[in-house]
Amino acid sequence: MVAPLTGGAGSAGTDRSRPGPVDAADPAGTVEDRAAVGGTDRTRVRRLPDLAVHDRAALHAVLDAGRVAHLAVVDGDQPYALPVAYARDGERVLVHGSTGSRLFRHLAAGAPAGLTVTLLDGLVLARSAFESSMNYRCAMVLGTLTALTGEAKLAALHRLSEHLLPGRWAEIRPPSAKELAATLVLALPLHECSVKVSAGPPDDPEDDLDRPVWAGVVPVVEAYGVPRPDPRLRYDLPPPEW
Repeated sequence: MVAPLTGGAGSAGTDRSRPGPVDAADPAGTVEDRAAVGGTDRTRVRRLPDLAVHDRAALHAVLDAGRVAHLAVVDGDQPYALPVAYARDGERVLVHGSTGSRLFRHLAAGAPAGLTVTLLDGLVLARSAFESSMNYRCAMVLGTLTALTGEAKLAALHRLSEHLLPGRWAEIRPPSAKELAATLVLALPLHECSVKVSAGPPDDPEDDLDRPVWAGVVPVVEAYGVPRPDPRLRYDLPPPEW
């Protein structure tokens, strides 16, 4: 079972705390040449700006806690949002897909993209429909992706595997040359990003507090279930302990 995806701050109203600093290494080097989180016109939070978090460690923490992102791209006049597995690798996000995917080839060719990760932490039950909301942590990354090749590509697949399936890379068969040729691995730098965090109780107005309605937060947690073995498993092996 994994730990609940908790942490963060804020609520639907104006009294919001903020997440504390999170230790996060920067394998890619210093971040002085990168825009501050939420520091560009495209990433400035306009709706409920008090929910914006400008700490790069908080950005790392949101990305490290998630497993699925949505990668948006426009092809011709049609926008698409692709659900993708991902991993943070220092100051970039890694994704992978098939070389047969038209949209992944479009991204590899330099099409501008937006990647979002949202972690749902709770349902905020207020005394009115208007004030009811959710507690969440959300990161958005804008930019263009670059295709990785050679040893960098294999290292990126290892990083993806370790983020999604810790410890499995050492146990399973590595990708074959044919499988590597069929896989595109793309990197999106964390140069232009924003983070928005909401947490806490309902922010009902004073004149709603006397209503006989239960109010509060219903936490939402993510956990692993009981492993189910493959029917074709030929050895008596214990499941992974995650």
